[in-house]
Amino acid sequence: MAINVRPLGDRVLVQPIEEKETKKGGIIIPDTAKEKPQEGQVVALGTGKVDDNGKKVEFTVKKGDKVLISKYGGTEVKIENEKYTLVREDDILGVIS
Repeated sequence: MAINVRPLGDRVLVQPIEEKETKKGGIIIPDTAKEKPQEGQVVALGTGKVDDNGKKVEFTVKKGDKVLISKYGGTEVKIENEKYTLVREDDILGVIS
């Protein structure tokens, strides 16, 4: 499915990868008590960051990369009933290979 959202500046649109829910002993954890996922897949890139000299700095991630994002970084958005996180490239901690 194509997404009609283009982030601005050095922002990256990431689709969180939900962890598989495991139930031990029949205990169900409500959604409000679950931790925010820290892994996600890059869906869209912004226009890029501009340094102090006016030169465009290229992104270090690309569309389709599986990334680790800061636990409390970014803004959660809902687009066409799907949850996404809009983060600055600085909030991306690493690329998972």
